Amino acid sequence: MDSGIECTLRNFSDHTKLCGVVDTLEGRDAIQRDLDRLERWAHANRMKFNKARCKVLHMGQRNPKHNYRLREE
Repeated sequence: MDSGIECTLRNFSDHTKLCGVVDTLEGRDAIQRDLDRLERWAHANRMKFNKARCKVLHMGQRNPKHNYRLREE
């Protein structure tokens, strides 16, 4: 599951956390690439992420609060 992942990936029994620092556009793009990789992995293994339970935690006062997607959402 974590092959090629650029950011920090934490797997627990029934959920996954992807963490990264987004202080540049490259950081934002790295998180999006990792989300795309995870989605491809899930599709190849006939699994799905529960998108209703997916959350983004933005921290910091000057955080631009980028939007991320899983597939089209």
